[in-house]
Amino acid sequence: MKLITAACLAGLLWLTGCATQPPGTAAAGNPTTARSPATASAGTRPADPGLTANGPLQPILATQVGSSQVAALAPPSDLWERIRQGFAMPDLDTDLVHDREQWYAARPDYIQRMTERSSKYMFHIVEELERRGMPTELALLPFIESAFNPQAVSSAKAAGMWQFMPATGTTFDLKQNVFRDDRRDVLASTRAALDYLQKLYNMFGDWQLALAAYNWGEGSVSKAIARNQRQGLKTGYLDLNMPNETRYYVPKLQAMKNIVANPELFRAELPDIPNHPYFDTVDIPGDIDVEVAARLADVPLEDFRALNPSVHRPVILAAGTPQILLPWDNAAIFKRNLQDYHERLATWTAWTAPSTMSVAAAAQRVGMSEYDLRNVNRIPPRMLIKAGSALIVPRIGSLDNDVSDRVAETGQLSLAPEIVTRRTVIKAGRKDSVSSVAQRYRVSVAQVADWNDIKTSAGFKPGQQVVLYLPMQSHAASGAPGIRRNGVTAASHGSRTRAAPRLTTPTTTRVASAAGAKKTRRR
Repeated sequence: MKLITAACLAGLLWLTGCATQPPGTAAAGNPTTARSPATASAGTRPADPGLTANGPLQPILATQVGSSQVAALAPPSDLWERIRQGFAMPDLDTDLVHDREQWYAARPDYIQRMTERSSKYMFHIVEELERRGMPTELALLPFIESAFNPQAVSSAKAAGMWQFMPATGTTFDLKQNVFRDDRRDVLASTRAALDYLQKLYNMFGDWQLALAAYNWGEGSVSKAIARNQRQGLKTGYLDLNMPNETRYYVPKLQAMKNIVANPELFRAELPDIPNHPYFDTVDIPGDIDVEVAARLADVPLEDFRALNPSVHRPVILAAGTPQILLPWDNAAIFKRNLQDYHERLATWTAWTAPSTMSVAAAAQRVGMSEYDLRNVNRIPPRMLIKAGSALIVPRIGSLDNDVSDRVAETGQLSLAPEIVTRRTVIKAGRKDSVSSVAQRYRVSVAQVADWNDIKTSAGFKPGQQVVLYLPMQSHAASGAPGIRRNGVTAASHGSRTRAAPRLTTPTTTRVASAAGAKKTRRR
């Protein structure tokens, strides 16, 4: 009888354990709980990811795996479910959230495009978040930032699916040079974004404030908090006075979280994203053309660029980008085809301009047409190439080598406006010299001496004709031809063009035709 009683008690205990839901699991058939899984775990999951109610998370020892001390849990087969299980931020329930829910729900095609685009990157992001112990809601942030488009560029020049500004990207070691922009790189930008978000969370101790700072800037959020503290006001996300864009920022993320938590409620269709890696990293043996790499991997060029969006030239430089991303199955195809490929991997390389020169002169140096050199390096019209600039050129002759580490890591293309100048003859005034004329017309002493074939220390006789080549804006500023100014009469005697890079300003210049018919301002 005692044995029967003990067996019954054991059975009851076993049934009780099976009926107990793990923390954070939504009850089936409860639409409110299903709509916001984070609410279900609010009482059991602390704000600080990586801490439990009993203290820091303890690692599972290798000897415990497979023992009775560790429950055997099958991982979710669907990545969306895995994301739902990792929701850990406090929910926001405001009119702005409902407004954004309705906005997204009214655009099912937009949601479909965004979520399909995310399928290439989502697994990696979720893996990184879980490895760091961060809330998986953050995997949805690129929906808000860029609609998961790694090529997105904002009006403020933020780039990539995590939308890094150039300076912030540099702060988080995202290389930006003529060959690549790591703000668009899938691995590098995700690492930098999560580093930044962790830093902001450590600063403010609140994920909503951290997100506000990611959008608005940590300095702006800190000042808003300090302003409220001086006025004796609360300092939560909803209490701060902030721009509309930041005020909508967290509600947008909350709306996407709610849609992912319960897509049926919003009549949204989420594409199936298997819970396994979409891509693999593959080493490249040396510089390789983008088209060759895509062909060896048997991947459409568009798909290859989607996984390797940081490369914005026709060649991948192994010294700066030693690995490429390929769809999981195509990585093996690439390796196999690479072994059997005996042709040239790269037909492009980098060339450094030895001096400031025109595009036509540079093209002649490297054996290209001016049109092709402009096109492949994206050089706009009426620009000079500054000394030290790195350009993509054909890999022929003496340029048949892989690009060096230094050039691959630091190469920049620097341009200066090519100023159109006019030959102008002036009459020297009393006590005029090469130096005084150069100073008056804002040119160098060496230039005035060269133009008039005299020494730099020479002086001019009163009324002597002096030849100058003045940029159009300087000529216009000196007064119309024939108007006396500072004892010097300016008179135009024909025109011709001459590059005057020392007179350029990198941000603003006037560009004129040789005849001086029309002037426009370019910035």
